[in-house]
Amino acid sequence: MTDRMVTRELAQWISGLSGSDIPGEVRSEGVRTFVNWLGCALGGADHPSMDAALRALSPFSGPRSSTVLGRTDTLDPMNAALLNGISSHVLDYDDTHLKTIIHPAGPVASALLALAELRPMSGEDFLTALIAGVEVECRIGNSVYPAHYDRGWHITGTAGVFGAAAACGQAMGLDAQRQTWALGLAGTQSSGLREAFGTMTKSYHPGVAAMNGLRSALLAEAGFDSAEQGIEGRRGWAAILSDAFDETEILGGLGERWEAALNSYKPFACGIVIHPTIDGCQQIRAEIGDRVNDIAKVELRTHPLVLELTGKRAPRTGLEAKFSVFHSAACALLRGDGAPTAFTDEVVNLPEILDLRGRVEAITDPDMHEASVNITLTFNDGTTLEKYVDRAIGSRDRPLSDAHLEQKFLTQAGLVVGEDVAKAALDAAWGIERADPASVARATVPVSSAAAE
Repeated sequence: MTDRMVTRELAQWISGLSGSDIPGEVRSEGVRTFVNWLGCALGGADHPSMDAALRALSPFSGPRSSTVLGRTDTLDPMNAALLNGISSHVLDYDDTHLKTIIHPAGPVASALLALAELRPMSGEDFLTALIAGVEVECRIGNSVYPAHYDRGWHITGTAGVFGAAAACGQAMGLDAQRQTWALGLAGTQSSGLREAFGTMTKSYHPGVAAMNGLRSALLAEAGFDSAEQGIEGRRGWAAILSDAFDETEILGGLGERWEAALNSYKPFACGIVIHPTIDGCQQIRAEIGDRVNDIAKVELRTHPLVLELTGKRAPRTGLEAKFSVFHSAACALLRGDGAPTAFTDEVVNLPEILDLRGRVEAITDPDMHEASVNITLTFNDGTTLEKYVDRAIGSRDRPLSDAHLEQKFLTQAGLVVGEDVAKAALDAAWGIERADPASVARATVPVSSAAAE
């Protein structure tokens, strides 16, 4: 409980924000965030989770004004936000705010792009709203992390709904009162449980956050009121969903210190704490060549959080394998792979992967940094090789370049929509600040559909 009106002060900032208030470097990072998100949404567009969701929900769609990215389908804005949130996260390849492990763009961009197809907006306004949403959800996440996450809440879903409501409200021009209501409505719809990790439901969380955030902004615009202290109140979001709350993480330096500038982008399609292991194993594979077939044992020394989050010893599906440091180590050593192709049901059950996975051991060491790993290989002749990774590629210390983001985009998107559509969508994403956002969504439609029209 706090004496400050946190929800209202945050709403006042959102409603008063203009594009000129955002520094150039933050806007540039916002573009990178959008590019990465769109590529991930296209990469996940043909996942079985999308097929199942469309079978279940398409019959109930309202007016079909919004694109399901990378597919021929259109849905009403609510359902499009849900589906695009699912596809952008299902490969676990999306962006990460490393302090909180929030994947910021999924809830925010999915809601905002669906809205942009309903209500035209400029690319400049779209980018401003996107950055506002990312900033809000990451600051709210900061205010309750790690206690909130440790209780079992999936913070991308629970904080992401605020980001989606903030972005949509900002783009719609909600005044401070209505934006306060939108945040209150968002808080009462906050959801997502970590127990669902390794299933389709994990990607459902950012989709639901996007849908509920968009709904919150639309309701508030129409005068549907909500709590004035939805975040900080005695029975508000923070008090109910966390054991600790620090209001300064939300309001401190607001508009001066930008969490949206701290986003990072995954080079590997799995839980972020596995990345040092994949990075190190790929380096080892390049060094030892054919000796990879003579490995007797692999020992990983990691922070305890790595096994807490990714300790699945015997994953059965690709989704489960994204939370198995054992599978990831074996796959990186044998195949050099950490892309979505490493986390398919088929690869997870390959005999050679199963064999080496059984020889991977993990030892926890609380003195290790969460983003570090020490890998020791023992070969059949008794010799050993050791590799220490302090920070993996893709971290803030070793960020992905624009060229790497483009390669990641084209590689995953091209498998789903074809090379030509993937290139056109990539160009459109880089130009989002000068584009019609709705045209960017339409640029992702597979060529077969466009030709049929």
